[in-house]
Amino acid sequence: MSAQRPPVESGQAFVLHAIAWRETSQIIELFTRQHGRVPVVAKGVRRARSALRGVLQPFQPLGVSWFGQGELRTLKSAEWQGGIPLLQGRAIFCGFYLNELLLKLVVRDDPHEGLFDIYTQAIRQLSEGDALEPVLRSFEVSLLRELGYAVPLKREADSDKPIDPGANYRFEVERGPVRLREGEVHAVQLSGKTLLDMAESRYGDPLTLNQSKQLMRLLLAHHLGHQDLHTRRIIQELPSL
Repeated sequence: MSAQRPPVESGQAFVLHAIAWRETSQIIELFTRQHGRVPVVAKGVRRARSALRGVLQPFQPLGVSWFGQGELRTLKSAEWQGGIPLLQGRAIFCGFYLNELLLKLVVRDDPHEGLFDIYTQAIRQLSEGDALEPVLRSFEVSLLRELGYAVPLKREADSDKPIDPGANYRFEVERGPVRLREGEVHAVQLSGKTLLDMAESRYGDPLTLNQSKQLMRLLLAHHLGHQDLHTRRIIQELPSL
C-alpha cells in the first residue's frame, strides 16, 4: 500500500460552497490560491462543539490544510485570517454570484493565482461598500481573461483597427466587436466608448453600465453552455445588477 500524501498547506483559501454530508460533516468547495478549486470533507464540523463550526464561512479568508489522495480530500485545519469585513445586504447576493461563476467555470485542481487575487479584491470591494455593478462587471471580464477567454475590447474584429469611441458595434462571441452598418440593429449593441471603458474598467457612465451588462450576459451564457446559474433569479430580482 502506498504511503498517504502529507498534509497540503495551501495558504489562503475561501469557502465557495458547502453541503451537509452524513450526520455531522460537510463537503466544502474551497478556492485556494496555490491549488485552485479543491473539494474537502470537513468531518464533525456540524457538531455544536466543533472548533471549525464558525470558521468555515463564505467571503472570509482562511488558512487551510488537508490530506488525502482521492478526488475528495479531508480537511485537516482551517484558521480565520481576517482583514475583510462581513458582506452586508445586497453585497451578499453579489458574493454568491461570484462564487457560482467560479464553481461553474473553474476546473478543480487547476491553480489560478491571478484569479484568486482578483476574487479577493472583488470581495473586499463588496465588503467596503463600493458600487456593486462595476465590481461585478470588472470581475466577469477578468474571470474570462484568466480562464483563457479574453474579451477583445480595443480592436475591431474585421479590420483590426482601433475601436472608434463614436461608432456602434455588435459583438460576435468567437471574434469580437464588429462595426454596425448604417441602419443595422442588433440585440446586443455597444458604443465604441463602452468597449474602451470596459477595457479600462471604467463604469461611471450609465450607458457603459447598461451595455456592458448585456455583453457579459451574452458571453457568460456562451461559456456556461447548458449550465444554469442558480443565482440568476436573485440577480433578476436586483435588476440594476
